[in-house]
Amino acid sequence: MKILVTGSYGFIGKNVCLRLMEQPGNTVITFGRKDSVDLLKSTLTDVDAVIHLAGENRHDNPEVFKKVNTGLTEVICHELSKVSRKIPLILASSTQASIDNPYGLSKLAAEKISENLSVTNGNPVAIYRLPGVFGKWGKPHYNSVVATFCYNIANEMPVRINDPSRVIDLVYVEDVVDSFIGWLNKIGFGCQRLNVAPQYSISLKSLAEQIVAFKNCRTSLVSENVGAGLVRALYSTYVSYLPKEKFVYDLPMHADSRGLFVEMLKTKESGQFSFFTAYPGITRGGHYHHTKTEKFLVVKGKARFGFRRMDTDEKNYLYTSEDKPQVVESVPGWTHDITNIGSTEMIVMLWANEIFDRDNPDTIECKVENEEA
Repeated sequence: MKILVTGSYGFIGKNVCLRLMEQPGNTVITFGRKDSVDLLKSTLTDVDAVIHLAGENRHDNPEVFKKVNTGLTEVICHELSKVSRKIPLILASSTQASIDNPYGLSKLAAEKISENLSVTNGNPVAIYRLPGVFGKWGKPHYNSVVATFCYNIANEMPVRINDPSRVIDLVYVEDVVDSFIGWLNKIGFGCQRLNVAPQYSISLKSLAEQIVAFKNCRTSLVSENVGAGLVRALYSTYVSYLPKEKFVYDLPMHADSRGLFVEMLKTKESGQFSFFTAYPGITRGGHYHHTKTEKFLVVKGKARFGFRRMDTDEKNYLYTSEDKPQVVESVPGWTHDITNIGSTEMIVMLWANEIFDRDNPDTIECKVENEEA
């Protein structure tokens, strides 16, 4: 499919174009501020679909809104009406189209022009009234307050909030692109007014606090719950604004005669991740837990795990190595240790189901006898 994307050099446009180009068989035709309207007219006769994103949303002169948001839409729809094929059109409008201001009125007029193309000429049209859109590549201090907050906080700059209690509605740019592509894959008939889902609501105060929490996780090592929903999307957005020199950060390292111990990541509800090393012949561990559990994975070297049940003295010995990935679990009530039985340094990944609490460590020293029963 050959798809024309207007506003292709803008925030949403760059995300749309990249995703479209990832799909085999698509050819993306770009159009932006620096391109001529005559070029646009000639291009419209030879495309299979149009995604119209180009627009002006910040300007001191209200007439610019009419010229760009309404006028460009009028040009596109007029040219499409002259083509024998019923070329489908996606129009990115705004929730402000329901507001009586120059920007909103220009978007409302663009909607009516697009709808008229469908009614009078039969072109399939999808009109999206988008709330605030956020995601990677948004322009700070222009596209979105999310972009501004992420950029400022990632670059150690202050964030100014005039009304902390103000609630804003947001959609994630990846969800916007998914909806556009979904419509193109199943083009219907007539004019459809569509919404992007999910839509999120958050106060400016909570938004700023969440982004600051992302920043702080590098020092506390405690990750936010970034696996789903708004927090997931905000975290991906925040990371995209990190300057190149912040793509890496240091971790605290504890070294002694046995080897190293490094904590990598802690979670609020699902424990923490670490790794440790041990030199040949070194035994680490030698303790038991009442509740805490752990998972060990030897990624380099050879290991012997020793276990002894505290109430019966029953023993168990396991052997693992880098040759076969195996997870060994510690079991509450069994004291356990791990010995490097190889000739090189051993490296072991470790997950514990809870963050280590120095005031209540649930770690009681007790060695496992070296002789197997």
